[in-house]
Amino acid sequence: MNNFDYKELQTLIEINSWTGNKAGVDRSGALFASWMEELGFSCMRYEREKIGDHLHFISPKKQGKKLLLLGHLDTVFPPNTFETFREDEDWIYGPGVCDMKGGNYVALAALRNIRQKFGKVENIDLLLVSDEETGSDDSKLLSAKLAKEYDYCMVFEAAGRSGEIVTGRKGMGTFFIEIEGKAAHAGNHYSDGADANLEASCKLQNLVALTNLDRGTTVNVGKLEGGIGANTISPHAHLTFELRYKAADERDRVLAAIDNIIETSCVEGTTATLSGGIQRDVMQPTPAQEAWIARINTLCDITLPTEQRGGVSDANIIASAGTIVTDGWGPFGDGDHTVYERASKQSFDERIALVTNIFNFLLEHKL
Repeated sequence: MNNFDYKELQTLIEINSWTGNKAGVDRSGALFASWMEELGFSCMRYEREKIGDHLHFISPKKQGKKLLLLGHLDTVFPPNTFETFREDEDWIYGPGVCDMKGGNYVALAALRNIRQKFGKVENIDLLLVSDEETGSDDSKLLSAKLAKEYDYCMVFEAAGRSGEIVTGRKGMGTFFIEIEGKAAHAGNHYSDGADANLEASCKLQNLVALTNLDRGTTVNVGKLEGGIGANTISPHAHLTFELRYKAADERDRVLAAIDNIIETSCVEGTTATLSGGIQRDVMQPTPAQEAWIARINTLCDITLPTEQRGGVSDANIIASAGTIVTDGWGPFGDGDHTVYERASKQSFDERIALVTNIFNFLLEHKL
């Protein structure tokens, strides 16, 4: 019993749900809402003007542990870029099929199985946000607030190749440095200038030197701009850089070092200002998370493979709220964020069966 309807999934995938397409994201949300309402869920809608509405589907409650399922409605493909669905014997292809309309559909199918068995669904809610692909800047406060109401959270991003669930994700921050120097004629008044480009190069090297691969910390200056022309000492420069880290103490080390880099000028007469910050904090494995996975393994008579990933998701936000969270409950797929995105049919069947078992044990008070 997997309640997996490829045609139904096709309808969902063919709705363009690019984050910037509010109308499309809301159409996708409305379709999902119709399915959830058939299962007895009420919907709390968090309306937004420029992005899609966030949707919180709420089930009746009884005594026992409370579980939040988390997904996102948006994808990365603007209209008229990648909107097609196709399938072959082993794979389904289409925008969001693994990231993460396919994952949302796994959750839906498992909930349908539970409704079929028990006649109702209780203690399991679903939150679908609309801006995950652009950093969850709007939804992250909502997600963190709601997470505190639950004992567990399962995030339905794609599974690993061997069915791994995700127990840890790096934290990530994006930062911007604006450097002001002083323009001068490079031939006649070279010494009168304060070279913002030279200052930027100094700061770039100091930033990259903060990388510690042994501890999983990387600092990448992905964009460097500055200057006017070859005959002018550069009066301004701009750096865009990203920090990723696996441990909170590494976050603190690098943030302190960045402040020092901003305050220290290599080129006399230049000044620098910093903006940006941490978008999603680190998701680190915890003893409580380990105990919950061990309980699932015992009840389901399996050994769930686990992994940690360098990429971020909304699981980072839930972890920061203190709720026990695991990620990667969707189907296995690859090619996400490209026109080659696909998901394994076999993994859909396997994931739906596994998640159904977990829901079943939760409702029987065994989890």
